[in-house]
Amino acid sequence: IRRRNFIRTFPYATPVGLTYDTGDYETTLNRALELADVKGFDARRQASEKNGKRLGLGYSCYIEACGLAPSNIAGALGARAGLFEVGQIRVHPTGSVTVFTGSHSHGQGHETTFAQVVADRLGIALESVEIVHGDTGRIPFGMGTYGSRSIAVGGSAIMKALDKIEAKAKKIAAHLLEAAAEDIEFKDGVFRVAGTDRTKAFADISLAAYVPHNYPLDVLEPGLEESAFYDPSNFTYPAGSYICEIEVDPETGVCRIQQFTAVDDFGNVINPMIVEGQVHGGLAQGIGQAMLERCVYDNESGQLLSGSYMDYAMPHASDLPNFTVETAKGTPCTHNPLGVKGCGEAGAIGSPPAVINAILDALAPLGVTDLQMPATPHRVWSAIHAAKQPH
Repeated sequence: IRRRNFIRTFPYATPVGLTYDTGDYETTLNRALELADVKGFDARRQASEKNGKRLGLGYSCYIEACGLAPSNIAGALGARAGLFEVGQIRVHPTGSVTVFTGSHSHGQGHETTFAQVVADRLGIALESVEIVHGDTGRIPFGMGTYGSRSIAVGGSAIMKALDKIEAKAKKIAAHLLEAAAEDIEFKDGVFRVAGTDRTKAFADISLAAYVPHNYPLDVLEPGLEESAFYDPSNFTYPAGSYICEIEVDPETGVCRIQQFTAVDDFGNVINPMIVEGQVHGGLAQGIGQAMLERCVYDNESGQLLSGSYMDYAMPHASDLPNFTVETAKGTPCTHNPLGVKGCGEAGAIGSPPAVINAILDALAPLGVTDLQMPATPHRVWSAIHAAKQPH
């Protein structure tokens, strides 16, 4: 059923007005099936049944619209502000760079990822890039971080500012090398007159910008600092396939995840380790939602009764398995300069249905057809015993 409903032709205009630009859902599912060893599942199920347990397999294929913006769509939905982002690049005389971004980091690793983008583009050391965020006294503007928009929107604004830096730096290099600006090539931190061995390093250009003794003052201001705003023309559409294998004890209702496999398409990936960490965090959140977490209110007063971690079940390491996580080769986004798609919420989107589907698969022979989250031992046990009652 999933394969028959996969979209295979892109771009694809959805009935709700959004257009999926790229995707390859078949590849992520095939890889997830392989990593999860689905072919060996029947043997594992039989072994589980010999021990009095029930083993189930659950699938989830998701697609997400993230990288929040464009502003015109947000406005049509009632937003009172533009959802663009800003990036400001300040190149210092020494060749080091300070980046000011409105995308706020609270653990995602922007300080690394944004620095990688800048260092790679300018051909400088990662240690030479400083990322400034979250300081409203220093950044020109910012809409923050949400909806997996940081690299797709904030990173793209930085790239647009880098385009301006490179364009001005080429004009300075052309003056120093006595060539036309259109003949200047820039790669790996070196400005070169095309077809020659005449070059200038990035640090030479940054110094000349601030010590303009030999400088085209008639056409360029001194200094090397640029800003850019980026308002995307579309969302990004990450997608993935998740497979959960879970063992249920019918006597107690206790469920234990035996293995969890997640294969995602995030387009181009800048830092695989950071992306994997994002998925791990999302999986922990989604599995917690599926099996543990619930807000409880007093029926009469509406008072929240689970307002602290003394009463609210937050997942612990012992509640989670070792995850098998892989990022597919990916289908790059076609409308942002990095070709990236968001990854922050992926794990939390794909995991709850995979978990519940696995539990229902395990309990199907016992007559259980529905189970509301969270799948606590009491709820699972109750569902099993309710299915045994004559209707």
